[in-house]
Amino acid sequence: MRFLMFLFLFASLSGYAQLPEVSSGTIKRFENFDSKFIVPRNVDVWLPDGYSTDKKYAVLYMHDGQMLYDATKSWNKQEWMVDEVVSKLIKEGTIEDCIVVGVWNGGKYRHSDYFPEKAANYLSEELQKQLKDTLMGDLRADEYLKFLTKELKPFIDKNFSVKTDKANTYIAGSSMGGLISMYAICEYPEVFEAAACISTHWPGDTKIADSKIPHAFYKYLNDHLPDPSSHKIYFDYGTETLDRLYEPFQLEVDKTMKQKGYTKENWITLKFEGENHSEDSWCKRLHIPISFIMKK
Repeated sequence: MRFLMFLFLFASLSGYAQLPEVSSGTIKRFENFDSKFIVPRNVDVWLPDGYSTDKKYAVLYMHDGQMLYDATKSWNKQEWMVDEVVSKLIKEGTIEDCIVVGVWNGGKYRHSDYFPEKAANYLSEELQKQLKDTLMGDLRADEYLKFLTKELKPFIDKNFSVKTDKANTYIAGSSMGGLISMYAICEYPEVFEAAACISTHWPGDTKIADSKIPHAFYKYLNDHLPDPSSHKIYFDYGTETLDRLYEPFQLEVDKTMKQKGYTKENWITLKFEGENHSEDSWCKRLHIPISFIMKK
């Protein structure tokens, strides 16, 4: 019994977990993907049915990779149903053939990995200190994006039959994953053509009361949004649980989007009445952001 408990503890600490079961396609896992920028984490690559090296595929990068495919393996028994949704969109011809790279979050480092690092420069020194104190003592989003663009993407480009150009590279996530998706397309507009920012967590850090964090995001976006003629951005939010906080912040972001020349051709923001902050809500509408950013 002690030996079994040791094995369970070792598996938990090492990041080992069973492969998610998918209803279509297959999963290739790269355990504890090493990085010189961030703590190692699992990467689950979903390949569609009929994946072949005889053709090239677009690539969708998604955050919180442990939540994407299989509710029986996730902490809250919910999932994005990425395999079902993306498979259906491919079969319908709505989007081009693609693979999905699910990057696990860094556990206790999730918020520090996903908080847009350069946006903190628009905060006072006192607020920056408070923020770092709540985010494991540091901001790591720049390092996380270096991992994605300098280490993971070259690995995917080399080991899978994919299109490597910006026009076929997309990024998506929810909540803090929505923030880092927004940050990724701003920081690396030459890498990502489009970003889906679902239930974007504009408060940034709810542990800091009455902060100016959302205003820092507005200023950052004003200074760093990519060229609307060659990029697409999707935002949405619900009206229940944590999502009920987002509307006033999103409306301010929408003003900036318009001022920077974004139109319905390259940007939409949608409100979903009655939907909350959960994978159960996100999976119901996932087809909408994916269709928008990856439309043929």
